[in-house]
Amino acid sequence: MRMPGCEQLESCIQCGTCSGVCPLSIYMSHTPRQVMALTRGDFKREVLHSHTIWLCASCYACTVECPQGIRITDIMYELKQRAISEGVYPRRFPIPVLAHEFNAMVQKHGRITELQLVIRMFLKTSWVAALANWRLGLDLLRTGRFSLLTERIKRRGDIARMLDAVDGTKGRS
Repeated sequence: MRMPGCEQLESCIQCGTCSGVCPLSIYMSHTPRQVMALTRGDFKREVLHSHTIWLCASCYACTVECPQGIRITDIMYELKQRAISEGVYPRRFPIPVLAHEFNAMVQKHGRITELQLVIRMFLKTSWVAALANWRLGLDLLRTGRFSLLTERIKRRGDIARMLDAVDGTKGRS
């Protein structure tokens, strides 16, 4: 609750509006309302080990409809970041792997190269799924939607310093 955007969690009245408007709550092991209660109650292990945070689509329906103005989507995002930093995400689940690889690529090159990102994700989650999508990959290459070249920006050090500053701010909270 000390993280920016998460301070309002104390005012949650457990009305369930967030769970009612969430299009993915039926697939979650804990509804958004339950995640907010668990987070408030400091049940860190249960929240971070749950698949629920990885199923949040960041559609902001819960945040828009919350009568207390709680930024539930931002809290879910922070929980994902915490799970990644503590290494408690499901290993072969594509969403955290994609987030981790995306971040690593931005840190190194200042931007992502989609083809490399997709290949890394498939190799770390399900190479069988990659084989099932080979035709789509070829079509994306043929139409110029995927590049074979690693994309970089000039002054990558500036991006790295900005990201380090943000990470440093989070650690001091």
